[in-house]
Amino acid sequence: MNKLEAFGHIAALAIRGDLVFPTSVNAALRVQLALEDPDTPIDEAIRLVLAEPQLAARTVALANSAMFNRSGSTVTNVRAAITRVGYHNLYALAAAMVVRQFGSKIADKALREKAEQLWQHTVHVSCLARLIARDVTEVNPDTALFAGIVHEVGGFYLLSRADEFPGLLEPDPDNWQPASEEIITREVMNKLGIPEPVASAIEGLRDGFLGVPPESLLDTLLLANHFAPVASPLAQPREETPQAESVVDLFIDEEMAKRLLAEAEKDVASMNAALLV
Repeated sequence: MNKLEAFGHIAALAIRGDLVFPTSVNAALRVQLALEDPDTPIDEAIRLVLAEPQLAARTVALANSAMFNRSGSTVTNVRAAITRVGYHNLYALAAAMVVRQFGSKIADKALREKAEQLWQHTVHVSCLARLIARDVTEVNPDTALFAGIVHEVGGFYLLSRADEFPGLLEPDPDNWQPASEEIITREVMNKLGIPEPVASAIEGLRDGFLGVPPESLLDTLLLANHFAPVASPLAQPREETPQAESVVDLFIDEEMAKRLLAEAEKDVASMNAALLV
């Protein structure tokens, strides 16, 4: 099976809803979907988190990280951790576990390295998106964090299937791959229950342009991707025009960019540490 046939096969399966997720992804996904309802009683949230020991440990670790522990006081139980990070961030943490687990079963070393680079790109974009939402676009920072975490979920899914289809991610001189990736990403997001406003922003990343002034979730993700110090290993070439650079500079000057990147690095370290518990 050549690359074109492999992409066509995976895309056809995705359209039918026949998506292959690792068991660990399905477990985290169940928690994520349950937490989607903000009216879920906290005792139910605690029960769901405790049912997944890794998620429980990571929730407490995240609550004690510099990202959320501004007071310096340590929490030692899931109830206190959930109260501190909130449902939105717990939902994002479950989503991060889903995304992270896609790469956990990859056998090929080169593919594992790509998955790790894609994760580092993802976590940088998500942390930058939260800060840019707070300081620039004024969209909901929790939504921006979540959107950043899942914005490359289609790429992670393809990496998780690439062991089965050698050559799947080789260079694409005819440039037909983006259309297939778009279909697969859309169906993976649908399967994961990604809210429509977030899914629309992610789909807009491929050909979207920064608004003036930047004020949407798509703008937030575009800016976060622009400033992310780690590139996606799956990114298609995209030319940055001088006009585009000048638009970015209008709203985030060099001094602000340095401040955002420094703060984001601390948050990235916190999130990576929490997810490695």
